[in-house]
Amino acid sequence: MTGADVLLLALGAVTVGAGALVVTTRHLVRAGLYLVVCLGALAGSYLVLTAELVAWVQVLIYVGAVVVLLLFAVMLTRAPIGASDDLDRPGWPAALIGGGVGLGLTGLLVDAFGWYRVALPEPGTAERLGEQVFRSWVLPFEVLSVLLLAALVGAIVLSRPDIGRRPADATRGDATRAARADLGRPGGPGTRGGRSR
Repeated sequence: MTGADVLLLALGAVTVGAGALVVTTRHLVRAGLYLVVCLGALAGSYLVLTAELVAWVQVLIYVGAVVVLLLFAVMLTRAPIGASDDLDRPGWPAALIGGGVGLGLTGLLVDAFGWYRVALPEPGTAERLGEQVFRSWVLPFEVLSVLLLAALVGAIVLSRPDIGRRPADATRGDATRAARADLGRPGGPGTRGGRSR
């Protein structure tokens, strides 16, 4: 076992540990920061595998943009910064589904490739990667961008109950608030002659 293998195993352990903390923590902001650690360790794994371009794209796009987008979405939805009881749910269904998916993918890969070595192609360059992304994969790339934008807009709409409400509902809500304020006033409907009943 070489030093690169040991480093790759260590980075893999950090990635898996940080990913587990992302889905088990009750603090939403801490989950975002653990995600930064997970994606950073994954970029380190790419560096060990001599895929420098993919590593820096990982840092620039995922760590530098997607995580910032998630944290801004958390701030826009007015989510609680501290521990949230809503995030304390039983984890066995997710563990069961994740374990089943992992076993299924393992079986699929073993069935497809067996236990023999796969001949690797020549190392790619930035030119070849850009050609593949902007020719063969440009449509999925743009669909993913629209999906992220739709998720952010949906988070804003869900966090603001006044968006999309009919004017009659807004008027009724204003009248209810005014009536509640009037009840607490001296001489209001809940008092007689300025004194409580």
